[in-house]
Amino acid sequence: MAWVLLALGLVMVVEGLAYVLAPSLIERVLEVLRSMPEAVRRQFGALVLVSGLICLWLAFFIGL
Repeated sequence: MAWVLLALGLVMVVEGLAYVLAPSLIERVLEVLRSMPEAVRRQFGALVLVSGLICLWLAFFIGL
């Protein structure tokens, strides 16, 4: 359970930093995402998901 809280906390810190440091950039990114076809957004989401899983696997493989 502690790992889940750690992961959630890290995600919240990174997300919060993006909104604090570059709110106008976030708006531009959202505009670009709106202009993309849904299929491309799904592919991008799948790519990010797989990349995250690979990072988690590597972290545990290294010995986190």
